[in-house]
Amino acid sequence: MTKAAKSEQFDWTKGTSEAHLAAAQRLSTEELRKLVARYDWSMHAEAVLGWALAQKNIDLGAVLSCFFKGDPQRFNYIPKYDLFEDMRPLARLLDLICLRVNSGFYLVWPDSKLTSPDQLAAWISMQKEDREKGIQGRFVLDEMIVKSVLEGGVRSSLGRQALLGQADSKTSLLRDIFSPILELGVSREDLKYLPHEDGEN
Repeated sequence: MTKAAKSEQFDWTKGTSEAHLAAAQRLSTEELRKLVARYDWSMHAEAVLGWALAQKNIDLGAVLSCFFKGDPQRFNYIPKYDLFEDMRPLARLLDLICLRVNSGFYLVWPDSKLTSPDQLAAWISMQKEDREKGIQGRFVLDEMIVKSVLEGGVRSSLGRQALLGQADSKTSLLRDIFSPILELGVSREDLKYLPHEDGEN
């Protein structure tokens, strides 16, 4: 495979996590975005998506498609300590997606698309119903951020640099400089809110 290899050139239905990760790392940005949106969570999601979702060029539409591909509803109302041990890494990956989405780490690219917009619309409705009932699921998406993918229009047509805005240019530069150090792509202040499995209520 070459640097600009197509994801279809690799058999994602078999192979080790190391092989999947190496193949993902050789993809172009466009192909990696496609992979993120459709990767099978029953394969090596923790290794492959854990790396891919930390890349700054992954768009919000692909990330939200990835989120729903991970079937968050199955974990959303189960207390963390009640999850089977083998399911906890996947739930933590969904936690991390929510954290990054809500921190504004992912941008709306001009061609950002959701695999299933109906799933996001239903999720937003469910969150509103939960608030009315005085409850909250494990995975809460910032509705002002994710609605930009559903609504499309002006913001998604402006392009990546316009979305950043002149006022955010210094912040973006600092994020680009320090993101390799932070690894997860979010600040240490944000990371303290990431749930830990041990000793949680």
